[in-house]
Amino acid sequence: MSAIAGEILTFSQEKGPDVELRVFGDEFYSRYENIDGYTVVYDDDLGLFCYAYLIKGEFVSSGVDLSKAPPEKIFRHQKESEEVRNAKFEAMYARMLPPPEPYQPNATLKTFGPNQGLLEGRRLTEGDVKGLTILVQFKDLKSTVTKEDVERMLNGESYNENGNFCSVREYFRLMSGGKLNYTNHVVGPVTLSKNRRYYVNRLLVEEALDLAIASGVDLRQFDSQEEGIVDAINFLYAGQTQYLGELWPHNHFLELQRGSMKTHFYMLSSLGRSKEDLSIGTFCHENGHMLCRWPDLYDYGTRDGDSEKSSGLGYYCLMSAGNHNDSGRTPAPVCAYLRHLVDWCQVVYLDKPGDYQAVHGDYKTALLYPSRKYNEYFLIENRSQLDLDKDIPSGGLAVYHCDMMGSNEWQGGSASNHYQCGLLQADGHLDLETNRNMGDEMDLFKEMPAVAISHSTQPSSNLWDGSESGLSISNISAPGRAITFRVGPAGSSQGSSPLTLKMGSKGPAVKVLQCILNIAGASPKLTVDGTFSSKTKTAVVSIQKSYGLPQDGIAGPKTWEALLKTSELKTGSKGPAVKVLQCLLNSAAAGTKLTLDGVFGTKTKNRILAVQKSNGLKEDGIVGQETWNVLLKILKA
Repeated sequence: MSAIAGEILTFSQEKGPDVELRVFGDEFYSRYENIDGYTVVYDDDLGLFCYAYLIKGEFVSSGVDLSKAPPEKIFRHQKESEEVRNAKFEAMYARMLPPPEPYQPNATLKTFGPNQGLLEGRRLTEGDVKGLTILVQFKDLKSTVTKEDVERMLNGESYNENGNFCSVREYFRLMSGGKLNYTNHVVGPVTLSKNRRYYVNRLLVEEALDLAIASGVDLRQFDSQEEGIVDAINFLYAGQTQYLGELWPHNHFLELQRGSMKTHFYMLSSLGRSKEDLSIGTFCHENGHMLCRWPDLYDYGTRDGDSEKSSGLGYYCLMSAGNHNDSGRTPAPVCAYLRHLVDWCQVVYLDKPGDYQAVHGDYKTALLYPSRKYNEYFLIENRSQLDLDKDIPSGGLAVYHCDMMGSNEWQGGSASNHYQCGLLQADGHLDLETNRNMGDEMDLFKEMPAVAISHSTQPSSNLWDGSESGLSISNISAPGRAITFRVGPAGSSQGSSPLTLKMGSKGPAVKVLQCILNIAGASPKLTVDGTFSSKTKTAVVSIQKSYGLPQDGIAGPKTWEALLKTSELKTGSKGPAVKVLQCLLNSAAAGTKLTLDGVFGTKTKNRILAVQKSNGLKEDGIVGQETWNVLLKILKA
């Protein structure tokens, strides 16, 4: 289950009305605040949520419920100590993994074990696999969702009820290129002996399983490997998802011997309030753990020696936060990295210079650039906003930096501590690593005639130890069903390089340089006068330093490469790239100057239309490769 970061949810109380709380965490560790920001815990003795005291680094109930004012010396946004958080996390996380086999060396990382980047445990990623799904209701809460409703969601052909993109079976068949045919036999509902609240602190799995067996379920039909092990068991309980204790959706290991069969991994989640709540996202995410042994590609903030949270792959992968896209009805695809780990892809190596094509939805293919290290490489994927990608934050070419020995707990990006799979964000920002967001419109590479990624760009294609990988990508076409790009030296469509500018240079190209340096935040801020003075040199040095370039104060090819990010722009576009465009337009023509506001509005579009008309280009007001080439001529004269 991917993390929840501050979402407001409704919780029931045994002896009081429902309350709204803000939730932070996941199935391994979570904390709760009321709407006013005071930390709360559930008091089992009172049957109510109460304000929490922080004693010796751990939350304890104050005994004062939320209908009253908070006690004195209770402060907002309290957090348990790192030691307490880690201890609670470890206790829950251990339940996700099977016990180690005798003499099996322990994995050093929770996302890197004997299976090279995958979680430890039995993996089922090919052939016909049949899971058992048990519908569960409580003594005090019955479900209106029928067995037939769930069967269609899990196994249906051309399924699109409630706005779902497809059924669970179709999702895994699509991601695996037909290698995995995962179906589920649905039984129930079985009715548990206690009220729902009872099972917050007591796992319902064993009681529900025994009720299903008593109704006639034969566990032997769910053993595709004939090993006496149930391949997959899913428990779906009645009512809205409860983000509390043992009812928080999760995937764990539990061995229960029943006759000749024993259980292994199971998944638990909710059915929702009605069939209109049925969505495939969480089911696919948790079964990704259970069947494929994929790790979460987000940051727990309490694992592998790290206590700072980050977003991992955000909304771009099912196994990060992408299972929540479109309220779980159109979950993100499984990213190329995880599909590659389970051998679902035919690899196309990008180790030779040339033009390549990335086809959207070609989940059977992995475009891979190898490095001299077997465990570290780059993957390229078309993530245009189509089909399962329609709800991701950005569309275009995705470039992943992968290391099977990394951990998505490690957002630092150092040689020893770095992500297992990180998205190189096209704008050069580290919003996913710094937990600013789960993705934004500037993350993926749009149409770009210039070099998009190399050893000297930001982001760069350097390895985690800082050395050059050799990967250079240029000539990227616009997002769509197919994206073309060049690996190796940029082609002739890019034209000659901008002029090299240095102390004493003068003219329009220097004005553009000074303008772009100001946009990039160089220090000091410059007067745009067209003269390359000592101040301009100092500003160039500051930018070179920030991009890890030689600090010679000369605006040569590598410095221009770092400064010029030429993605497709059109009405509504915003950001630094639009400011660069406005700067070039101001330098290319006389007349009223555009305000460098970074907003592609009517005035900017009209100026683009004029440039396109005067140069015989298609007059659409969209700044694509040909329009950029015309505008960049001022830097090449």
